[in-house]
Amino acid sequence: MTALEKATGDVVLKFEPFVLHVLCRELQDAQLLHSVAVDSGFRNSGITVGRGGKIVMAVRSTHCLEVPLSHKGKLMVSEEYIEFLIHIANQKMEENM
Repeated sequence: MTALEKATGDVVLKFEPFVLHVLCRELQDAQLLHSVAVDSGFRNSGITVGRGGKIVMAVRSTHCLEVPLSHKGKLMVSEEYIEFLIHIANQKMEENM
């Protein structure tokens, strides 16, 4: 709260979820891993094929959180709400583990 009170710009609470990048030898390997990831609840997962043929499978969770707290130095939410957001972010961190 002390840091928020001193802020002069915009402040955002942001939680970014688990991400795992796996370099795959074959496209079929990446497709299999993608299917397993999506079936396991990692719905934001995807496959990238680079110009050099490098195949990367990214396993991504959907447990993101991004909430503005202040604008131009003015706190837009209550301390109680910030405590609630921190609780939610900590729950999401536990889900990541």
